[in-house]
Amino acid sequence: MSPTEAHQNTGIIRLLLHFQWKWVGLFAADDDSGENFVKVLEPLLSQNGICLALMRKIPNKSNWNDLDYLNDIFLSTYLPFRGSNANTFIFYGDSVALTASILIFLSNPNYKENASLRKVWIMTSQIDFALTGLQRAWDFEIFHGSIAFTIPSNEPYGFQNFLQNIKPYKKQEDGFLKEFWEQAFDCFYPNPQEPVDVSEICTGEERLGSLPESLFEMCMTGHSYSIYNAVYAVAHAIHVLYSFRCNQRTVKGGQRTELKDVQPWQIHRFLQVIAFNNSAGEIVSFNDKREMGAALDIMNLVTFPNKSFHRVKIGQVNSNAPEGQEFIIQENMIVWQTIFNQVLPLSVCNDYCKPGYHKKKKEGEKFCCYNCVPCPEGKISSQKDMDDCIKCPSDQYPTKDQDGCIPKRMSFLTFKEPLGISLASAAVSLALITIMVLGTFIKHKDTPVVKANNRDITYILLIALLLCFLSSLLFLGQPTKVTCFLRQSSFSIIFSMAVSCVLAKTITVVVAFMATRPKSSMRKWVGKRLANSVVLSCSLIEAGICMLWLGISPPFPDFDMLYLTKEIIVECYEGSVLIFYIVLGYMGLLSIISLSVAFLARKLPDAFNEAKFITFSMLIFCSVWLSFIPTYLSTRGKYMVAVEIFSILASGAGLLGCIFSPKCYVILVRPELNRREKLFMNKYNIGCNS
Repeated sequence: MSPTEAHQNTGIIRLLLHFQWKWVGLFAADDDSGENFVKVLEPLLSQNGICLALMRKIPNKSNWNDLDYLNDIFLSTYLPFRGSNANTFIFYGDSVALTASILIFLSNPNYKENASLRKVWIMTSQIDFALTGLQRAWDFEIFHGSIAFTIPSNEPYGFQNFLQNIKPYKKQEDGFLKEFWEQAFDCFYPNPQEPVDVSEICTGEERLGSLPESLFEMCMTGHSYSIYNAVYAVAHAIHVLYSFRCNQRTVKGGQRTELKDVQPWQIHRFLQVIAFNNSAGEIVSFNDKREMGAALDIMNLVTFPNKSFHRVKIGQVNSNAPEGQEFIIQENMIVWQTIFNQVLPLSVCNDYCKPGYHKKKKEGEKFCCYNCVPCPEGKISSQKDMDDCIKCPSDQYPTKDQDGCIPKRMSFLTFKEPLGISLASAAVSLALITIMVLGTFIKHKDTPVVKANNRDITYILLIALLLCFLSSLLFLGQPTKVTCFLRQSSFSIIFSMAVSCVLAKTITVVVAFMATRPKSSMRKWVGKRLANSVVLSCSLIEAGICMLWLGISPPFPDFDMLYLTKEIIVECYEGSVLIFYIVLGYMGLLSIISLSVAFLARKLPDAFNEAKFITFSMLIFCSVWLSFIPTYLSTRGKYMVAVEIFSILASGAGLLGCIFSPKCYVILVRPELNRREKLFMNKYNIGCNS
């Protein structure tokens, strides 16, 4: 007739999880029902991460007169209870068990001053809080703020009128009513043969409504409502059975089968299908599990100094409710034990682990007891009591306290930071210097210094250096598809053209000197054709490699989120790393060839012999790029880009300075040396090719 204990157990678990009470105590009646309750509930608690801090059985009433037994119970129950750090206790049993527990707790004369008794009590639906007789003198304050599961009830029609008019003298045959009356009103019905004090005699005119709620509740309780429905259910079942037999009656030996011949078990099949409306307006029927209902009310017990109490409904648990409404609790209506100052009580083995820490099990203790250990470097815990720390997403990094994640900032070499401004200024300055040198050479294009060693190649070299300086600006700013696609390939092609020009100028010097020897076969190679062929062929090879690179696996923007803790490196991934190194290797090969040829031709006699200057320039060029490789591979992010820009500017400046500064000095400062007759001052002078 009332919800099964399975629904109540579910409600207890939901309640504990809702308030995050993970360390609880349990008192259960010392009988078969209490033993079964513990056997079922304990695994449920463990499955939901809840531990039993204390479990004790409440003695039955038959041993209350044994003082030694009560003392043993006190030592084994009260003292561990007082020493427990659990603030929540589940109480299972009936009113007799409740009375026994109160007797145990109140056996300590100093219990009022002992704050350890003021806990959150979770009462099961089997308990009835009505106290009578001797219990009326007990202080009920230790159960203030308790939470109780009760069977829902309705008020049957005429029930209040019945309570108001009930009189014990009208039912003298009812011994229970007489005994209840004496206990409730603290009076007795006199024996005519014994003298008594008139003030102690029950008049029969006492009103139940005048009793405090702790002694008698004027509203119908869940237990009474279940009994009320049970009586009417049986009555309706018997009525159906009687009606059925009236329709199917048989006569045996001339007599009818009477109702008294009915056996109790014969009513069961009629009870299973019974359905009727009781006087409270509720439909009474059984479900397919032969249960009357699956709902339990959650009540909050509020006690008062006059030893009365009041129960307030604060929620409900209903296993058959729609999803999300199986458990309803109104926290704002709960009155907690006074010691908690209306703050949600905590019931845990130890304090919660703060964010930034994680739980570490204590050896030899239950899993609810643990130490709090700081998260390892690089991990965070954003909630309290986390089992383990977690890593931030790759685009975020831990806060200082390791309790959250902060988005990483983008890292790339910009025009706004000092390093970017310095490199950009250097690139623009070198580009302007190159333009000035080119302008000077164009202005003095007919002078011997400019015409020496093929002035067209000189112009191409200056334009290539100008483009090299400007191409370094592509490496600044946030990488995009366009800049990643262009910057490495354009730089490689332009720089290869510059080195090809240097190689062509060196070969021109060597061929011109060899052609001055008598009967030399090199005379046919003297002229612009050889130099132009060298520049064109060497540049086209590099351009072909770059086109293959861009066609097969071109560079693209990429994000490195792991290398730096607080930054996301925005970079250009080179696509095919193999082709990238082939491009650099080819450029290095041209540089080594140019250096070797220039070194061999550095002492050839010529008033305007560039070989010695090319040797120095290529020595600087090769030194820069040999240093670039290990430095480039050992850095990441903006500094790797800065290394490459610096290498471009330094090697370009080396070519510009070593090759063209002596010529500019002659043109601008020593114009008297820039005359044709100077070409014939040496014995082995070479011819000029304009």
